[in-house]
Amino acid sequence: MPLPEILKATRVAESRFFHVEALDLRFSNGVERRYERLPPRGRQAVIVVAVTEDDEVVLVREYLAGLHKYELGLPKGTVSGPGETYEEAANRELKEEAGFGARRIEYLRELSVAPSHMGFTVHAMLARDLYPESLPGDEPEPPEVRTWPLAAIDDLFLSNELSEARSLAAIRVAQIHMGRG
Repeated sequence: MPLPEILKATRVAESRFFHVEALDLRFSNGVERRYERLPPRGRQAVIVVAVTEDDEVVLVREYLAGLHKYELGLPKGTVSGPGETYEEAANRELKEEAGFGARRIEYLRELSVAPSHMGFTVHAMLARDLYPESLPGDEPEPPEVRTWPLAAIDDLFLSNELSEARSLAAIRVAQIHMGRG
């Protein structure tokens, strides 16, 4: 099926982090509609499933402004610039947020959340063969680092400690990739 034709794209709102765009579209059957979205903007991002030698996932508890609460999640952040690879960004974010580096980092897949309304994606990465190493991060306070056994990951998925869909999906994809799902 062909993509709808964009008749017009208009910026309708803006903040320092994102803008809202109205898209006037024509579908292949002639129907015209207006959609509003947060289009992709800025740098790419990574989310890191770091697995210890004891088969535990490394998590960080940090403040989430959108929910105004603290919650567990995976280390994540933006790619620093055009010269930094996803693997390098994942290793840097892991060092900044969790105090670990990884000798092996594998690309898993691209993930999106609410793609009907947002053009933002994140690249899920699997980090293994961890070692202690820290870099200064950009968080206003150091995140609390916790680990969770992969064998008991369903308990985390059903708990109220982690609700972020990207973290949940990335952990599940990593399980399948490692043959444990």
